[in-house]
Amino acid sequence: NAVDLSRALAGTTVDHPLGADAAGRDTLSRLLVGARASLLGPLGVVAFSTVLGVAVGMAAAWRGGWLDSVLSRSTELVFAFPGMLLAIIVISVYGEGLLAPVIALAVAYLPYVSRLTRSLVLAERMRPYVSAYQVQGHSPFAICLRHILPNIAPVVLAQATINFGYALMDLAGLSFLGLGVPPLTPDWGRMVFDGQTAIQHGYPLSAVVPCVLIVLTVVAFNVVGERWADRVARRTA
Repeated sequence: NAVDLSRALAGTTVDHPLGADAAGRDTLSRLLVGARASLLGPLGVVAFSTVLGVAVGMAAAWRGGWLDSVLSRSTELVFAFPGMLLAIIVISVYGEGLLAPVIALAVAYLPYVSRLTRSLVLAERMRPYVSAYQVQGHSPFAICLRHILPNIAPVVLAQATINFGYALMDLAGLSFLGLGVPPLTPDWGRMVFDGQTAIQHGYPLSAVVPCVLIVLTVVAFNVVGERWADRVARRTA
């Protein structure tokens, strides 16, 4: 992050393979360092939303009744609220940083995971092995945790892989709007925002390269998630 205006908008050289931005900071170094925040953020979104979403969906499917109704209505309420808008509101209250948008987006992604989990658990409950474990005296918690969860895990993890790409795109968009990580923190979305000045002066690499990395990463996780889901579907068909 060291600013060196003497190298501002420097072209590609041996010392700076991807050039430098308007503040003279090496683009390649910032890309490598920025990968940490750019990838840890989506990982936090996916981890939080998946763990809590699976718990909510499993409880709703197993217990049914009023609990299912309350949880279903709650998730539908979150569905009606755009995730990006929720993140912007949270950031405006708690200020810039990575934690606030991660929590806000995790809450926005939670209904998708819980609804998927609920449908999977409802289908698993109809299988004979569940009735057999109930007859043997296994508790509902043990049946869900030890037997149902491993069976639905491949589908949930495939969806989590796809959600990672969406979360990366959302967090990069927030950083581009100046609402994500603090200004001096290396982040791919923030680099695109900072690179606008370089584009105006004919040095597009500092903005184009992080854009390409974001797109490639999102596409890669979506392709992996879709193929994983297709493989699971063929295996269970």
